[in-house]
Amino acid sequence: MCLSIPGKLIKITAQLDETFRIGKVSFDGVIKDVNLTLVPEAKINDYVMVHVGAAISIVDEIEAKKTFDILKQLGELEDLNTLDIN
Repeated sequence: MCLSIPGKLIKITAQLDETFRIGKVSFDGVIKDVNLTLVPEAKINDYVMVHVGAAISIVDEIEAKKTFDILKQLGELEDLNTLDIN
C-alpha cells in the first residue's frame, strides 16, 4: 500500500480561481487528473506527491524520481495503469 505517488504536473485543465484547479499529472507516462487545491503554488513541470487524486505537496525532481523508482522496485506501481487515483 502506498500513501502518495510522485508525478509531474504537465497541464492545468480546469481553474475556478488561483486555488481551485485540476491538472494532468504524469506518473512515468501514465496520465491522471489530479486536484491541485492543496498546492495552489504548483506550476507546470513541478513534481507533486499525489494521494487519492489530490496533490498534497510539491517535491523536487530528484526526490520525486528517487521515490518513484523505489516504489517501482517494491512493486507498488504495478496497478497504476488500471488504478483510478482521480
